Amino acid sequence: MKKILSTGMLLSALVLAACGNGDSNDTGTNAGSGDAAGGSEDVNLTFMFRGGPDEREIYESVVRQYEEDNPGISVEIIATDPDQYATSLQASISGNDTPDVFFVEQGSVMAYVDNNILLDLTDLIEQSDIDLDNIWEYGIDSYRYDGEVIGEGPIYALPKDVGPFAFGYNKTMFEENGIELPDTDVPYTWDEFVEVGQQLTNGEDQWATGLNVNWSLHAFLWSNGASWLNEDATEVTVNTPEFAEALQFFVDIENEHNLTPSVEQAQTLDTYQRWMNGELAFFPVGPWDMSTFNQLDFEYDLIPWPAGETGESATWIGSLGIGVSQNTAHPEEAFELVKYLSVDPDGQQQLVDGLIQIPNLIDVAEDWASDTESVPNNKQEFLDIVQDYGRALPGAKTYTGQWYDEFFINIQPVLEGDQSVEEYLEEVQPRMQELLDNARQ
Repeated sequence: MKKILSTGMLLSALVLAACGNGDSNDTGTNAGSGDAAGGSEDVNLTFMFRGGPDEREIYESVVRQYEEDNPGISVEIIATDPDQYATSLQASISGNDTPDVFFVEQGSVMAYVDNNILLDLTDLIEQSDIDLDNIWEYGIDSYRYDGEVIGEGPIYALPKDVGPFAFGYNKTMFEENGIELPDTDVPYTWDEFVEVGQQLTNGEDQWATGLNVNWSLHAFLWSNGASWLNEDATEVTVNTPEFAEALQFFVDIENEHNLTPSVEQAQTLDTYQRWMNGELAFFPVGPWDMSTFNQLDFEYDLIPWPAGETGESATWIGSLGIGVSQNTAHPEEAFELVKYLSVDPDGQQQLVDGLIQIPNLIDVAEDWASDTESVPNNKQEFLDIVQDYGRALPGAKTYTGQWYDEFFINIQPVLEGDQSVEEYLEEVQPRMQELLDNARQ
């Protein structure tokens, strides 16, 4: 899993780029201007997106199908690896060469709107046949922005997807060790998770789990009643007893209970590869993993995350949006491409068949989840996260994510047991608060 990318680093470049864009109707050097100004009936669009090899192949196929179905429209594809996307898009924006259509990261919405980069899609959506009630509310609200807060106001992108971060388990390992399979409806308590994990760990070629703190800590924090911010997102709240207890449990999974490979063992082979090799009992699973995990040599399925003091599971939902450049020469055609990729049943079916996401359309998703024969059998867990217990990542609704990234920069000594949890939280909270205050200003 890759380290979270902050949008804070983009802001200066975005402001400069906005100054260079001039009037929002000026399309002089935009990459998507094509040759429409010269009188040609053809429309040339550019589409920038990110993804791993499987996802890139599928998206390219879907776009080519769109071109086939829409004669006279051609789409130039600009694809990057996930960790290169933010930098590549920033360079395009700074060079006044913004793609007509592009993936929008949640944490970038405020900056892109405030700096006149994203086109307001509200009117185009209202004039279309899109049924917003049949699209995940989280997916739409992630790209609403009223100039103050995310989740309210005009819509500046449609969801490329919603990405529930589920908890998976190695069903084959359970069966081979004669251990009762987890309940798909009732989460383990932390004590139960440790007890079962110890039965599945031999410390040599089999362990309970191996969790990346950047992505997995949230499930333990939220299920224990802890939070990153207060309700109006003005105060960093990591220095609370609930937060400290959850972080301590996360640390103890490795250092006290020995349920994970040691630091030395993890350096030899990371935990993702150990999961792929069938050496871990539990591991996070996102919809984007399905195409890869479909090739595993063991059977896996989904269960709720272990629950802390609240007794209820918690985890996060990611998302990417698909937006249109405010400077595109072809707003209606660009919107039609967005619509096809986001909510068109044919386009959605191709993406879902590629095992890279759950459907954006609720009725299609419910039908998809009713298939309990293909792996994972409990696809309903993905939908439960989106509908019931999933939350946005902490940096998704603040102007930058630098305050949030700060938490992870110096956390390694805590994870290794060389610094106490309480000491670290008291030390890091003021730094996070200062960065949050700067972002708000």
